[in-house]
Amino acid sequence: MDASTSFAILPSNVKQKTAFPRKINQVKTASWANNCLTGTLDVGHFSCYFVNEKIARVTVNPFGEADLTPSIAAINDTEKQAAVFTETDDHYELQFADKKLIVSKNPFQIIMKQAEKTIFQTEGLAINRDKEHQISIQSKPGTAIFGLGEKTGALNKAGSIISMWNTDVYSPHNKDTVELYQSIPFMIADTEETTYGLFYDNSHRTEFDFQSFEEMYTILAEGGQANLYVIFGEDVKEVVANYTDLTGKTPLPPKWSLGYHQSRYSYTSEEEVERIANTFKEKEIPLDCVFMDIHYMDDFRVFTFNPDTFPNGPELIARLREQNIDVVPIVDPGIKKDVNYSVYQEGIKHHYFCRKLEGAIYYGDVWPGVSAFPDFLSTTVQRWWGDLHQFYTDLGIRGIWNDMNEPSVFNESKTMDLDVVHNMDGKNVTHKEAHNLYGLYMSKATFEGLKRLVPNERPFSLTRAGYAGVQRYSAVWTGDNRSHWEHLEMSLPMIMNLGLSGVAFTGADVGGFSSDCTKEMLIRWTQAGAFLPYFRNHCVQDSIYQEPWAFGLDAEKIVKKYIEMRYTFLPYIYTEFQKTAENGLPIVRPLYMEFKEERDLIQVNDQFMLGENILVAPIVREGQVKRLVRLPKGTWFNYWTKEQVEGGDYIIADAPIDVMPIYIKAGTILPLGTSVQNTKETQDLALEIYLDNDEASGYVYNDDGKSYQYESGKISKTAFTATFKNGEVQVNGDHHGEENLQQKVTTIEVFGKKIDKITRAGI
Repeated sequence: MDASTSFAILPSNVKQKTAFPRKINQVKTASWANNCLTGTLDVGHFSCYFVNEKIARVTVNPFGEADLTPSIAAINDTEKQAAVFTETDDHYELQFADKKLIVSKNPFQIIMKQAEKTIFQTEGLAINRDKEHQISIQSKPGTAIFGLGEKTGALNKAGSIISMWNTDVYSPHNKDTVELYQSIPFMIADTEETTYGLFYDNSHRTEFDFQSFEEMYTILAEGGQANLYVIFGEDVKEVVANYTDLTGKTPLPPKWSLGYHQSRYSYTSEEEVERIANTFKEKEIPLDCVFMDIHYMDDFRVFTFNPDTFPNGPELIARLREQNIDVVPIVDPGIKKDVNYSVYQEGIKHHYFCRKLEGAIYYGDVWPGVSAFPDFLSTTVQRWWGDLHQFYTDLGIRGIWNDMNEPSVFNESKTMDLDVVHNMDGKNVTHKEAHNLYGLYMSKATFEGLKRLVPNERPFSLTRAGYAGVQRYSAVWTGDNRSHWEHLEMSLPMIMNLGLSGVAFTGADVGGFSSDCTKEMLIRWTQAGAFLPYFRNHCVQDSIYQEPWAFGLDAEKIVKKYIEMRYTFLPYIYTEFQKTAENGLPIVRPLYMEFKEERDLIQVNDQFMLGENILVAPIVREGQVKRLVRLPKGTWFNYWTKEQVEGGDYIIADAPIDVMPIYIKAGTILPLGTSVQNTKETQDLALEIYLDNDEASGYVYNDDGKSYQYESGKISKTAFTATFKNGEVQVNGDHHGEENLQQKVTTIEVFGKKIDKITRAGI
């Protein structure tokens, strides 16, 4: 029966909530040792401790001993802090700094306090016979919910039911599509009085229900233990910083990965790839990278070239590199079952593929046909897989695109059988538990392999699937979107929530992946994409082409203008990436993250902050030439006209087809780069100074853009200040680091005052 008809909503098909009849009611015994409280419950065991001053961990295993082994996500859960332990008749208490972790004995509850204010409190924990569990957590009406990774819909997830199960979803992508490619079970709960983060580190399918109850929410997990990291913070920004202290930060990427990237599924021959690259050059449109999708391979075998359409693949890559164009090939996990294929032979010989418990290899259909899948949970397999990439690195390739790694399989379940058993270095883990981890472990294998093979060049890795902590290894794009205006609009809160979930290096396919793009859509999507962390145009094989010149000279001129703007703003963007590598904060941020006193900003889904100083308001509706822009309190400058505007309310912004509204916060010194065709060319700087109360400040970071020499101090950091007095602006630069890496300041412009004279020192 066709589920796309009214049959899908038969009364007999009403969804029933899972029953959890057995409640965990009380603590039976407990002991304090080695800075950890452990104990038995009427059902199962528990443990709790402070990871650091900002993070407490509570683990409850209703089915056995609590396992305190940190996951691949929680890499900095390395020691238990020396908290002060006390016991009363009705509870146990751990205090560390101004934080308290309280375990109520009967009923069993977990309570977290900061400076005597209750931040977090569980309501109950229950299980069923299928070894699933559900925890209930108190929540005040009006609580805003952020994070939870790559999810469709609005920025604020309150009122939603969100589930975590990595899924290859080609269609549809709408606000009801709750399972996409990434599973990051980290949320931020924010009220006017309190903010906290909760990382529910459980890789089974989980479901966060913020809809069914008014004064609590529930988390259901289809296996494993309740493993909670409660993350304290004064606001959203501090919670995200503390979360990335636990799960790791986005490393500083190579500068070429921040330029403009062009892709298609697929450029089907060497001649087409070269023609695309040459057209960019002829039209003087900046370009850093061309992607090669699955058609470059020999019958979709990874680590091969198609002998008919890419017979001279290595020479093609060499020619493009001579033009400063990097090439990123796609690498999928499915290994074609072919006895003459060396990768398959090695995998069979050394038992590198996923298997059933009885020993049979798991096979599934993907692009190459019947395929085996590397067991990436094994350290040995990770090493083998990483080393295979010498096939690419020997050609000068420094970036890899991992796709289909949910893992996607062409069957009814869309993935591997759940009874596949992974070998996690001697420990058997079923696919039911490992599914959401598979893409993360593949990203790890790829990234670490590239680092080994080319040890002093920063790799670029792009992944479709992942779990919490994926930011340490890969950039993430939002998958198979469509050339729909709704998808352009939806991509903004998706990217913001990914950033709030620790994943800073993100973007969406510019122009849309499937369906047919239009002239206006390509212009507007390119405008937005130029200011997102990852900037790639990509589309499917049966759609029309959407390269910058695809819709005539008028569109080409505007698209080129915004690609050039990407490079103009690159000194600022690269500096923001350097900050992110240190503090873990996202590059693209919701307005509320920066202006927490203005709570109505929670509802702003179609604007974002690029760092702390630039507000971007893309046009996301067809035919719009004006839009409402919500400016936070303070003084702002229209980037285009340099007009000063007072914030605190909505304004109507002009947005003709060649203008995307951009506002610069007063007090900013904005470093802009001179015109280049790619990131390998040297950029000088133009400083734009936007005065606020006669002052402004800024900062720019630079290094060689590709190596790890920055780790040994081969960098350039320049802090700029500007002061206005009696018609004169004094601009100072305080430089630290290598002189040869300091970017030359060629021009200075000042806005906000009538200027008679500009003097400079140190720049």
